[in-house]
Amino acid sequence: MPSTSATRLAAVIGDPVRHSLSPTLMNAAFEAAGLDWTYVALEVASAGLPDAFAGVRSLGIAGLSITMPHKESAAACADQLSPTAERLGAVNCIVNHGGLLTGHNTDGEGFVRSLKHGFCFDPSGKRCVVLGAGGSARSVILALSDAGASEIIVVNRTLGRAERAAALAGDRGEVVALDGAHSDLADADLVVNATSIGMGDPGPTDVPFDASVLHEGQILVDIVYNPLETPLIATARAQGASVANGVAMLAHQAAVQFELWTGVDAPIDVMLASVASQLD
Repeated sequence: MPSTSATRLAAVIGDPVRHSLSPTLMNAAFEAAGLDWTYVALEVASAGLPDAFAGVRSLGIAGLSITMPHKESAAACADQLSPTAERLGAVNCIVNHGGLLTGHNTDGEGFVRSLKHGFCFDPSGKRCVVLGAGGSARSVILALSDAGASEIIVVNRTLGRAERAAALAGDRGEVVALDGAHSDLADADLVVNATSIGMGDPGPTDVPFDASVLHEGQILVDIVYNPLETPLIATARAQGASVANGVAMLAHQAAVQFELWTGVDAPIDVMLASVASQLD
């Protein structure tokens, strides 16, 4: 809908950010919900982050999405943090409450929502394997733990980072080396690739483990969404596993942000369709 003097503004900041799908996704959601909101992308260098937060306050920008490389720095710039953002030390969403900026991290909740929406999968009591120990992996690990997963096995090349990530799951977190993860992968209910392997223009060898251990009855999620079909997804599908790429997590984490800003249920099917239209 056309902007008016009453239009509320939300934005995504990052560096770079011009490639972001968030404006397409969020503006489709605002239109479907009949809300007089608009959403733009603003490129902000790391040195300018404190000034950007001051601008959010002074301009009354209602909501902010944070993308790379600012998620950790944004946690220090926010006035207060949600419990999840505090535990992760990273923020991907700011809610402006009359100048009080609250930092949230919606990645993990978005991931769990995507499992329920796409597979009717409840992590409670399930065995999960997460490949990676970076920011996205940490969000997934914490969310799976909070959702009641019985075991969360973290597989990563750097042992120290894996141990720190697994600690988010408490006594249900475990670290396993990639070359020793064969049986854990075979026994898992859910396998998540939260590394960047396969992103961009993948080669045929861009599969982080021997995917022949995967089988029917398992779910494999590769959080990469460009390309839509990674070599890992193709191999897992051939083994009979149910598969998903990162599109659903992207849309669902944005849906959580939408709801935090507006108090309105997000039109998730519209959001998923808007992303798919840009990636086909």
